[in-house]
Amino acid sequence: MASLAGELLGIMQEEKKGYDALYELSQRKRKAIVNRDLDLLTQITDQENDIASDLKNLQNRRIENLKNMSVVLGHDGAILTVTQVVELLGDQPDEQKALDAAKDELVRSAQREHDLNDQVQLLLNHAIELTQFDMTLLEEMKKAPQTANYNKNAYNTGDVLPSGGFDLKQ
Repeated sequence: MASLAGELLGIMQEEKKGYDALYELSQRKRKAIVNRDLDLLTQITDQENDIASDLKNLQNRRIENLKNMSVVLGHDGAILTVTQVVELLGDQPDEQKALDAAKDELVRSAQREHDLNDQVQLLLNHAIELTQFDMTLLEEMKKAPQTANYNKNAYNTGDVLPSGGFDLKQ
């Protein structure tokens, strides 16, 4: 049981390092978005994908470890949570304390990354809106104003002024 608890502790510490690395990348991503540095943003996204893949593998290892602990503790193969494992380790205070501290650190790191991701998502949404506004503005600037010419049914004919502006000969 002690070896499974030690392995779980190691996995959780690796996960925390992964979330800390994601946090650092997210901070760089935020700066890249503000500076509109698409090359850097692409690099950061690739690095984030690699770290996310590693975190997924660590999560799978943690779940497998918790299943094994469940079998050893006689819980019929049900997946235990880390909190339940901490409670079940009442006779091993050192491992209990270490797992509880690792769980708290992992939760803090994941929450910090989540909060920063929310900020980055908001920045991306604003950047998209600004880009759409710029594109609309450019499209509208290319259109010439329509004349106030009406047909016999009182509908605007939709005639466009010549590219030079107003006709001064009239």
